[in-house]
Amino acid sequence: MNFLRHRLLTTLLVWIGMMLAGLFIVMLQLLPIYEDAEDKSDIWMLLFFSLVVALVLSAIVGSRVIGVAIKPIENATETAMELVKGNYVARASESNASNSIELSRTINVLARNLQEITAVRVMEQERLKTLIENMGSALIMIDKQGAVSLVNKPFLEEFELTPSVVMGKFYKEIQVPIEVENFIESVFMTETHSRVQIEFLSGLKLKNFNVYGAPVIGEHERWLGIVIVFQDITELKRLEQIRKDFVANVSHELRTPVTSIKGFSETLLDGAYKDTETLLSFLEIVHTESNRLEMLINDLLDLSKVEQSGFRVNAQPMNMEAVIKRAREMIQPKIDEKSIHLKLEIQPINVLGDANRLIQVMMNLLINAVTYSSNHTEITIRLFRKDNRAIIQVEDQGIGIESSEIERLFERFYRVDRARSRNSGGTGLGLSIVKHLIEAHHGQVEVDSTVGVGTTFTIYLPLAI
Repeated sequence: MNFLRHRLLTTLLVWIGMMLAGLFIVMLQLLPIYEDAEDKSDIWMLLFFSLVVALVLSAIVGSRVIGVAIKPIENATETAMELVKGNYVARASESNASNSIELSRTINVLARNLQEITAVRVMEQERLKTLIENMGSALIMIDKQGAVSLVNKPFLEEFELTPSVVMGKFYKEIQVPIEVENFIESVFMTETHSRVQIEFLSGLKLKNFNVYGAPVIGEHERWLGIVIVFQDITELKRLEQIRKDFVANVSHELRTPVTSIKGFSETLLDGAYKDTETLLSFLEIVHTESNRLEMLINDLLDLSKVEQSGFRVNAQPMNMEAVIKRAREMIQPKIDEKSIHLKLEIQPINVLGDANRLIQVMMNLLINAVTYSSNHTEITIRLFRKDNRAIIQVEDQGIGIESSEIERLFERFYRVDRARSRNSGGTGLGLSIVKHLIEAHHGQVEVDSTVGVGTTFTIYLPLAI
């Protein structure tokens, strides 16, 4: 551009010089005419004005030449420099000069194409970023030098890290469990696909992950690094273990009464029935075990029903005080058997619920309180209103529950004291049924317990409008 400007200026100066030379020659031709004149000032005045006119004309012509030939090229050059800087919105002005209009149009077409390509690239990057951040699985990408080049939010949250301590760091420098580090190193060294299940402690919790690692291959089969994806299967493992425990517990709970019934009936058939005292004793045991078997089957059927998707209760406005008193009457014999004092602190409150199901809930909670309470202790039932909910509390003075066991308290067949609950005839399904029935009422159930002091179950139910 500077070369072109100098070229035009040089041409202009040559043209001005030629113009002045011509003017000087004309004056020389006119000089003999005025040589006899006494006053030659007119000659110099004419020469001066001729020079001024020549300079003005030269300036006009030069400005026109520069405006037509230089300005469009300068504008095109400036636009090109803006494109180089990444400003794809810049456009060159399209003048009518035939020598530059094609250049300006071409640069503008290039600018529009670059702008469209950039917009598509930005959109694709945003889509990729959104996908990676919201994929639900933790992800980390490591380049061929072993430095972390990309992590998503689930990875940082899972391992309690921040981008500043991860990005650009060597993968052995980031604080992840040794099992995860070993897997990353294995994929990085072998440059092969790999899938494993990893189990490690995260604080006090045991975590399970399905981890997939793969090499990142670019153009021309160039190895660019590796990518590792973590899928949290802790909950799936927990549910699988619950299923296994359920099958094992059901088998055990069914086998015990069946074995007793079968054993005593075989003994009677072998001739023990001839002894009346033995016959009555064995029949009493068979009857007791049959009741236990029936209760277990009924609880299993109830639990299966309330766990079904779409289970609904027949919720209607009802008197919760009447429900509590009815449940107390039905388990009064068990209360009297252990000489337990049942204390009621009840306000008259109507709730939105299914009376039969809530009686079942209260009976299960009271039976649980009696089971784990010693003789001559006290059980307190409270009913009161707080905000827009009814609150029911069942408080005992029993053995209490370890804090580590409270999370599993509502699992099927889970028992705090297995020997005591089995001896009392419990099935281990009562609290699980309670939880599902309360949730079906759009309520909540909470547990607060201290070992050696007692346990309080708190139920929140919606009030009847």
